Amino acid sequence: MKPKILGAAGALAVALATGAAVHGAPEKLMDPAKLAAKAPETFKARFETTKGLFVIEVRREWAPHGADRFYNLVKNGYYDGVKFFRVVPNFVVQWGIHGDPTIATKWLQAKLSDDAVKQSNKRGFITYAMGGPNTRSVQLFINLVDNSRLDAMGFAPFGQVTDGMDVVDKLYGGYAEGLTKLQGRIAQEGNVFLENNYPQLDAIKKATIE
Repeated sequence: MKPKILGAAGALAVALATGAAVHGAPEKLMDPAKLAAKAPETFKARFETTKGLFVIEVRREWAPHGADRFYNLVKNGYYDGVKFFRVVPNFVVQWGIHGDPTIATKWLQAKLSDDAVKQSNKRGFITYAMGGPNTRSVQLFINLVDNSRLDAMGFAPFGQVTDGMDVVDKLYGGYAEGLTKLQGRIAQEGNVFLENNYPQLDAIKKATIE
């Protein structure tokens, strides 16, 4: 089973054509090209969620492109309010589509070059979702079990959960794969769609660099 960025390629095209800006959207998140700072060689990111707190320790040497993008996203508040839309027990927890459609569609287009796979997708390791070579953008997943079979597919971990893995395990998984094919619609309609139709999803309250 391979994590994908979008359930259908056409859905993103629709989102790009119809997504309307949410009033008050943070200006700093409107241009991905401007958020390109180099990350520290090691750093920690603190995620406050509706189920509690977990901490991710990142090692830039494992996947430099991925680490830099993650650092910029967390530092600038991209993940605040984002829903954990794909929680599959005994597989992964996935998130990353911004709740504002205008921001979501801009960042889903901001592709990263691939990193070499230097670590394995073991339990607690965090990795970008992708739909093929050089398609990573903002979606992430934490491995809930040993998913080392993903290593050969090019999924390059860039950090691991060092505190709060029990919180990650508690994130609501009742919808399982139900939203995987709706990622284009999530990007198009944002958190309004998720809150109206999937109210039990857990979310990130605040993500910060420690």
